[in-house]
Amino acid sequence: MGLRLKFNLVLLILTLVGVGLSLTAATAVLNTIAKDEVVQNSRLLMENATGARKYTSEEIAPILERDMNVRFHPQAVSSYAAKKMFEVLHSKMSDYSYREAVLNPTNLEDRASDWESDIINNEFRNQTGRTEFVTERDTPTGRMLYLAKPISVQAACLTCHSTPAAAPKSMIAIYGPRNGFGWKLNEVVGAQIVTVPMSVALARSSQVRATILAPLLASIALVFVLLNIMLDLLIIRPIDKMTKAAEQVSLGATDAPELIFKGDDQIAKLGLSFNRMQRSLREALKLLS
Repeated sequence: MGLRLKFNLVLLILTLVGVGLSLTAATAVLNTIAKDEVVQNSRLLMENATGARKYTSEEIAPILERDMNVRFHPQAVSSYAAKKMFEVLHSKMSDYSYREAVLNPTNLEDRASDWESDIINNEFRNQTGRTEFVTERDTPTGRMLYLAKPISVQAACLTCHSTPAAAPKSMIAIYGPRNGFGWKLNEVVGAQIVTVPMSVALARSSQVRATILAPLLASIALVFVLLNIMLDLLIIRPIDKMTKAAEQVSLGATDAPELIFKGDDQIAKLGLSFNRMQRSLREALKLLS
């Protein structure tokens, strides 16, 4: 195995290790940035939904609740406006969604699924004071990020959810007296859950990684070429010259021309030493003759 091949193999191994470590670190950092971006977008969407709930409970519900016993108005429910707002977004961006999952809802469409129930019970009911939970799940459409906030019972909620007898008759007529009752003040009964796709942010992360990797690989390739040129000019060729001269001397050609080296590096000093050895050998042969 030649010196050039050994040098390039060592350099290649070091390059692969360096690029691998750099790529691993860059991927971790870029994916963290991508997730943070998605979380921030989720928080913005969550705040919009929370704002719609607050607007409904403070300004719409007081107007509509006067005749709730005669006619049930879904617009008076705090979650109604938030859901309607997200329906518009979902119609254009189907991967974005919003749910108000409840353990014991009046409308069974809002009943929490198994994994939603785990979030409500484990992250909010069992951890008092927790205001946010972020998780990721793989779905048939790709990786999704879920941001959840607890839904706690407020005084206004007890008008409809304390007992069937206290609830508006119009609501009982639609949903019946079996579900959505027995709520207690400040109890966590559900969670607002915003779903945002990770695909766009991860694709952007991959694009940035490729943008960083391309010039890095180009720079490494240039370094390979320059180092090989320097290796050839400064080491390989001078060593080849000395090897050929040594072969000639070993075969008896003591009158072979001396090598010419420029500079003051180790190769040049080795060449000068070889010339001195050749002259000494020539003089010794003359004395013997």
